[in-house]
Amino acid sequence: MVPERSQEKRAVDDGKADMAKMNSDQVSETKPVRQDSWRETIKTVIYAVLIALVIRSVAYEPFNIPSGSMLPTLLIGDYVFVSKFPYGYSRHSMPLSPPLFEGRINEAPVVRGDIAVFKLPTDNSTDYIKRIIGLPGDRIQVKGGVLQINGKAVKRERVEDFVQKHSGVRYGRVRQYRETLPNGRTYLTLDLQPRGMADDTDVYEVPAEHYFAMGDNRDDSTDSRFLDHVGFIPAENLVGRADLIFFSVNDEARIWEVWKWHLAIRFKRLFSGFG
Repeated sequence: MVPERSQEKRAVDDGKADMAKMNSDQVSETKPVRQDSWRETIKTVIYAVLIALVIRSVAYEPFNIPSGSMLPTLLIGDYVFVSKFPYGYSRHSMPLSPPLFEGRINEAPVVRGDIAVFKLPTDNSTDYIKRIIGLPGDRIQVKGGVLQINGKAVKRERVEDFVQKHSGVRYGRVRQYRETLPNGRTYLTLDLQPRGMADDTDVYEVPAEHYFAMGDNRDDSTDSRFLDHVGFIPAENLVGRADLIFFSVNDEARIWEVWKWHLAIRFKRLFSGFG
């Protein structure tokens, strides 16, 4: 006959064993669930990265404007969306410009007056943004600051002076002109000085499958007029067409000065187009 205390002790021990078994089962059940959760998170991140790469390669890519070469159209601190599909695709349409193929796929003609992003021909890696002025076969020249296309002066009208209000390049009041290309595209340009270093040039004959680009800030733009630095732009080097300003910020606040952001954001420029 087993004493009652021994029976109670055995019952308690059996209960502990059952609890231990239950806890062990729960742990074994929980572990794969956590592993599955991590796998799903990693897969989600990978899918997101792949989708972002595809969008950047075939649709749109954001670019920041770091200099004043495209003033007054684009300001320092503007962020623009560049669409990839208008000109077709080259290796430079993709991040890091992988040498997967040569030339362009689904190539479409560039429209004179477009603002385009392209890889600098002298290094094939630096991104530049300028306005396309000359098409293949064109003869481009600047005389006395006036743009000439195929021997004819482009229409140029003096308008109100441009005033640079925020940092970057502080010009104060600058002469501003409205330029109208032969196809009707119109936009504003700046003339910092009456006789700039590139206000009188030789005639540039644009080769086949190349383009000639200039900054709207004519006296402060390193562009196709400088053959040893930019020169003619191969069609393959075109990244895409700038279409939209989606964000714009001046220097009124540093990135960590959140309380000043309302002073730095140029709200009127958000989601605006340009000529």
